[in-house]
Amino acid sequence: QVKELGAVVYNCSCLAEDLGKIFEAYWALGVPGASIPAPWPDNYSTAFNAETPLQLALNDTAAAVYFSSSPPPLCAAGRTGDLDALLSVIDGAEAFVDVAVMSYLPSTEFSRPERFWPAIDDRLRKAVVERGVRLRLLAGCWRHSRASMFPFLKSLAAVADNRTRYHVEVGGVLYLKPGKATFLCILDSSTDFPPRNSPAGTSNWSGDYFERTAGSALVVAQPGAGAGTFRERLRDAFERDWGSPYSVDIGDAQSWGSRCGPR
Repeated sequence: QVKELGAVVYNCSCLAEDLGKIFEAYWALGVPGASIPAPWPDNYSTAFNAETPLQLALNDTAAAVYFSSSPPPLCAAGRTGDLDALLSVIDGAEAFVDVAVMSYLPSTEFSRPERFWPAIDDRLRKAVVERGVRLRLLAGCWRHSRASMFPFLKSLAAVADNRTRYHVEVGGVLYLKPGKATFLCILDSSTDFPPRNSPAGTSNWSGDYFERTAGSALVVAQPGAGAGTFRERLRDAFERDWGSPYSVDIGDAQSWGSRCGPR
């Protein structure tokens, strides 16, 4: 079982219609013999993206919102790609980056031969080293987790050192179904970045999900603060899981071994 996080937006036809364009692209490619058009017809294009987001009020707080999409061949004119959106938000972080994702791999996961894919990993390290950003990352820990993920997580955590003063914490989170210890619920993709931007997306953080898998993300920027903002709701969910008894530090080899198997 997988623990998911979703977003519901009411009474906003502009946003619904824009998300509908992504769905219609998938639908058009689902018929026998379909091929990806280049370029996509104008009716799939969007005016809302990282440069010109939709301005609206979410929970009575001003917000700038857009949908990104992946992979790039499925992005019609005007659509910001998932990877570009994510890297832009990481680059804009000034104080902290909190990440919760089921799979974190600076490589391809399903493509053969396997390729090194450090696009996100490099930007996270750059944020920590060059701007002093605090990084906390939760990755999924279950029987389907790839063994190759854990050395990468340990490498990222190793950036933190008392001498460097870099602040990086990496952990895994798992959820045991009551009375059924063999079933696990994993925290899936959500992210929370200050000072304003908060993306929540469908992609795991490995190369295939951005290059070969259809997915999308909702990116919300809200300059205001408060319990009802999208960012604060994401942050509350992250803090709950980060501080839960199911979160295990990557450096605690004994706990990892007992809960996830040898890594």
